[in-house]
Amino acid sequence: MTTLEKLFRTTAFKLSAAYFVLFAFGAFLVLGGVGRRVEIVLDDEIAQTIDAEIMRLEDQYAEGGLRRLVLGLERRVRAPGGSIFLLATPAGDIIAGNVALASGFPEAGGALEEALYRRPGADGVEQHALARVILLPNGFRLLVGHDIEDHRVLRQILRRGLGASLAWLALVGTLGGLFVAYWMLERVDELSASARRIMAGDLERRLAVTGGGDELDRLAENLNAMLSRIGELMQGLNEVSDNIAHDLRTPLTRLRNRADEALRAGAGPEECRAALAAVIEESDGLIRVFDALLMIARAEAGYSSDQMGIVDVAQIAGDIVELYEPVAEEQGARLEQALEEGLTTRGNRELLGQALVNLVDNALKYGLGGAQKLIRVEAKRVDGMIEISVADRGPGIAPQDRERALMRFVRLENSRSRPGSGLGLSLATAVARLHQGALRIEDNAPGLRVVFALPAARPASGAPCSGRM
Repeated sequence: MTTLEKLFRTTAFKLSAAYFVLFAFGAFLVLGGVGRRVEIVLDDEIAQTIDAEIMRLEDQYAEGGLRRLVLGLERRVRAPGGSIFLLATPAGDIIAGNVALASGFPEAGGALEEALYRRPGADGVEQHALARVILLPNGFRLLVGHDIEDHRVLRQILRRGLGASLAWLALVGTLGGLFVAYWMLERVDELSASARRIMAGDLERRLAVTGGGDELDRLAENLNAMLSRIGELMQGLNEVSDNIAHDLRTPLTRLRNRADEALRAGAGPEECRAALAAVIEESDGLIRVFDALLMIARAEAGYSSDQMGIVDVAQIAGDIVELYEPVAEEQGARLEQALEEGLTTRGNRELLGQALVNLVDNALKYGLGGAQKLIRVEAKRVDGMIEISVADRGPGIAPQDRERALMRFVRLENSRSRPGSGLGLSLATAVARLHQGALRIEDNAPGLRVVFALPAARPASGAPCSGRM
């Protein structure tokens, strides 16, 4: 396919052609209406001039009879101008006038009509005029008219102007359509070339954005955002594969060694039972890790979005605080809550609960290292968003490590001696994204404050209530 054929096939050229047709039709209506209006105005002026001449001639006939009328016609015939006059007897014989009619003297009717006439000495050239015939007393007929050749020339000029305008419009529209189509084709070809390079493996490449803010720029920006998100998912998938290969190798090896040790030692029933209990414990830990990975994958893929409904976030947070109260008491810590009423959002209750459970569990595991063993759970509305925060007074996380802490299987140095898999914050982040929200890690001065933000379903009413559990 040639470049010209591509141009003619583009949507931009087709839209330009359609716009040209509509504009040409509108121009034809406008210019045709203007021309017709000019003709009407000119015909009205001629009619008024003819009526005025007829009135004056009728007055002369009434005052002096036929002789006075003939003298008046002779004066008007000698005067320059485009007026025509003709007086005939009842039998049709011409008495006075300055023209000869091409088709005979018309009958008197009073209506303005177009007539063909010839002037003496014009070599038989017929001309057009608008004329009116009246019947005088005694049967004489009087024709008064005005030449309209100038008007006919004006009509031809208007028609030629309309035709020339449409021709220029067609030329400009075609050239403009080709230019727009060429520009659009260049942009689309550039986007297509970038897309082909991305499909060939250059995943770091992005579609070009000119900065003009047009529809192609908006499309390129959205596609670039999609490519960035796909890149993040691919990177996460690679990291998960690597982390599974490294982090799960140790518990699997430990599981095998314990089973092998129980078989080789020839131990009694009690030792075998203890070995089996240890194997089951290790297996449960592995199952929990795989369940967390599966839940993260489902959240990031949006598989749980069809199970969403209106849920009360404050109630979910309150239930979790009540669930972890005994755990906090066993560790000598206090678990406080400050939850506003009526904080509703559209979401999956199970996933939201699991995400908040992970945040509270992390706070109890890693946030009690300070002098004050306090965990505070808050839920409030902030600018159309619901923010659930879990704050502790522990050592916190350094600012440079906060982004890395949200990644899968990442365990910071101060948490490696504690039980866990490094998936709690990753799951909470995935759940927040699924609900069009976000997870933030902030400084609690001292300690750590994790904020789980969700879009609110409707305005909440009621004052905040707080209590200690």
